[in-house]
Amino acid sequence: MTKILITVITVITVIFVVAFIVYKQDDKEVSISDTSSTTTKISDNNEKVDEAKKEDLVSNGEILDLSNQGLTKTPTYVFDKTTIQELDLSSNQMGASLQAEVRHLQNLKVLNLSNNQFTGVPAEIGQLKNLEVLDLSNNQITGLPYELGNLKNLKVLNLKGNAYSAADLAVIKQSLSASTVVQVD
Repeated sequence: MTKILITVITVITVIFVVAFIVYKQDDKEVSISDTSSTTTKISDNNEKVDEAKKEDLVSNGEILDLSNQGLTKTPTYVFDKTTIQELDLSSNQMGASLQAEVRHLQNLKVLNLSNNQFTGVPAEIGQLKNLEVLDLSNNQITGLPYELGNLKNLKVLNLKGNAYSAADLAVIKQSLSASTVVQVD
């Protein structure tokens, strides 16, 4: 009888240990499917995303949509995805400024940062030579870096719903293409 009791206790202990390890791994990993139907495991200890939101994290090769995820900052793995052409970080809870590592996304054509709480824009965005659409609408941006004027391929710059300096925008507009559409309130 004692041997059976010890065996049962050992089995139960092993089950709890395995369940705990699996639970901890789920807190640290987010699965993102890509077009080659492989799954990439992404670890980011700074951002926790619940199970329902994990399903919404879809990378379709050239597009990475992380909108409406409740993110407070851009997960670091995003800056390693140098082949993406469109990054949507809209409708999150991001404040301060996007990380300077955005400069690594040299193939980016569309960057949507709308509906967050950004107060600034990193000068490094000016290094995104292929950027065509930059949506900064509905944030709390008070200053614009002059480096935005370096975006020679920019077609649309949306600044609606911000309190930026009109003087900063005037300087930037002088460097942008005449065909660039600047959307303001």
